[in-house]
Amino acid sequence: MRIVRGVPLLLLALVLTACGGSGEPAPVKAEPTPAHHAAPTATPKARTPLRAGERRVKIAMPASYKPSAPHGVGTDDYRCFLLDPKVAQDSFVTGFDVLPGNPDVVHHVILFRVPPSALAEAERTDAETPGQGWTCFGNSGLDESGGLDDAPWLGAWAPGGTEQLYGAGLGESFPKGSRIVMQVHYNLLAGTEPDSSAAELRLTSDPSTTPLETQLLPAPVELPCRPGHPGKLCDREAAFADVQARFGRAAQTANLLHLLCGGEPAGPVQTCTRTIDRPETVRAAAGHMHLLGRSIKVEANPGTPRARTLLDIKVWDFDNQRSRPIPAVRLRKGDTVKVTCRHDQSLRDLLPSFKGQPERYVMWGEGTTDEMCLGILLVTRP
Repeated sequence: MRIVRGVPLLLLALVLTACGGSGEPAPVKAEPTPAHHAAPTATPKARTPLRAGERRVKIAMPASYKPSAPHGVGTDDYRCFLLDPKVAQDSFVTGFDVLPGNPDVVHHVILFRVPPSALAEAERTDAETPGQGWTCFGNSGLDESGGLDDAPWLGAWAPGGTEQLYGAGLGESFPKGSRIVMQVHYNLLAGTEPDSSAAELRLTSDPSTTPLETQLLPAPVELPCRPGHPGKLCDREAAFADVQARFGRAAQTANLLHLLCGGEPAGPVQTCTRTIDRPETVRAAAGHMHLLGRSIKVEANPGTPRARTLLDIKVWDFDNQRSRPIPAVRLRKGDTVKVTCRHDQSLRDLLPSFKGQPERYVMWGEGTTDEMCLGILLVTRP
């Protein structure tokens, strides 16, 4: 099943990277972690030497940006900045290093490819929006935002992120004249100090490079309030109205995912199974949840003799959202992939980000204290 283009689905999750690059998964932690994290600064530290044919290109926000809630309510700001890496020949992105300028407020950074066909729209959106960049909950805010099977991501930083390399001979396509939209999610719970984030790309023009594509596997999240913890936002309609007030049309993702995945019952476990519509080879896998996450699993062909586990994080660690390179798994047209997440409302009592936050019915949302259930695969296709 393929999703219709333009659905404002998340794109908060960490882009899949490290296919064959940084090898072993870091150990998970048994305890939940707070929402304020250490992160790289805007100056690269130790970097892996360039491989044959690679070159580095740095992109950066032209000026500092002071985050604020764009709709006047909420504790999150998603801002997109149009950047020009000045690439004059068809290339491939073979690695990247996202450099958050103010890691106290930067919750994540995602780099989107803007092909020449979308450049006029991007420039118009930028020019028509006061100040630097534009508000972009859900994705880049452009029509050519891709679908679940071919998300136009080039790279991203999230907690635990470091310089990432794709495997030898693999890269994300980057046609000449393309631009980059850098989406930055600011967590206003940590303050509103200015930020000047940047990124450094590895590029090659080797035409023999095999193109990589990012495939997203979301599932709806429906977490009722705990018994004995009443609140105005414990009603789903009231909670949805609150998400909509904070994120506009991107709030519709909470409902649209039920159309994609079927009517999932409310509760701590969420799943979604999708059918592969063309052959592909899975090279790496990652998961994304927020602070109430407990575990996430991605499987291929579950319940069949060809079942394979692509990702199994038994204890979710918000501070380690790196991808996991895996031995190549070849999927046929008609195969299925399934994501399963487990969330826990009791973590509200333990994490600083929820201090002063009212008890609420939690659903899919763009904010740090909302939730997501997302599997991410990096694939190659014939």
